[in-house]
Amino acid sequence: MYIFIQQVINGLTIGSIFALIALGYTMVYGTMKFINFAHGDLVALSAFVGLTIYTTVVSSFSNSIIAILISLIITIVIISIIGYLLERIAYRPLRKAPRLSAVVSALGAGMVFQNAIMLIWGPNPHYYPADIIPNKIWHFGDSVISLIQILILLLSFFIMIGLYILVNKTRTGRAIRAAAINQDAARLMGINVDAIIVIIFALGSTLGAVGGMFLGMFYRGITFNMGWNYGISAFVAAIIGGIGNIPGAMLGGIFLGLFNSLIAGYISSTWADAFTYILLILILIFKPTGILGERVAEKV
Repeated sequence: MYIFIQQVINGLTIGSIFALIALGYTMVYGTMKFINFAHGDLVALSAFVGLTIYTTVVSSFSNSIIAILISLIITIVIISIIGYLLERIAYRPLRKAPRLSAVVSALGAGMVFQNAIMLIWGPNPHYYPADIIPNKIWHFGDSVISLIQILILLLSFFIMIGLYILVNKTRTGRAIRAAAINQDAARLMGINVDAIIVIIFALGSTLGAVGGMFLGMFYRGITFNMGWNYGISAFVAAIIGGIGNIPGAMLGGIFLGLFNSLIAGYISSTWADAFTYILLILILIFKPTGILGERVAEKV
């Protein structure tokens, strides 16, 4: 029983990170109807930027939690600016082009980010300091939960709740939902769709920045090509939950994290990815729109 409890704790932790990254995919898709395949590499870039800021600027702070928060805020600002430039340079000129053009542009942007990370930080792995978070753990029988896991779970929960309130309870959120339904109609209602798309990319980049730093703090080791693996996992989570559906991305991330963790605990971590894609195939066969996705009639 303790193995099950431990794997659930681990699964909720990594699942909450998957959910944050998946939200970046699903928000862009919900508004623009294409997949930002560069998002995973932005997550990797966030991990490296956050580590650099922490080690060179704020590591001298006596309070490590404050140092991490300052590093996170600066990283969010930097990655949000990069996300804005990405939309402005790589995607905006292709809005009226065939959808495949935007996908190719996204893949190209991802390769640019990945190679930039390798050129700036080198091809070798980098490591977050072991003492970046106090090594404090709590025991539940034979199972344990660490302080970093608690922080990731709590911060992820509050961020996701905040995003849900923003989208569903604010004027900006109503504009986002209107642009997602019909951009032309939204323009007729006086909504600045270009500004909304910029906000979407900034929010997606912010979520990716948080997810990237969480990955670094939880696993410690980061590599220049990690964005592809974690990006694909988060993309799968978004599909499982229902691509374009914000609660679906949250649910899909948590579900995938639990699924992977239980497979690793009871079968083998080597087979976790294989079972993940088997799960994805089964969901696409029996529920093509995802767990919370709704079938929408295609406009012609």
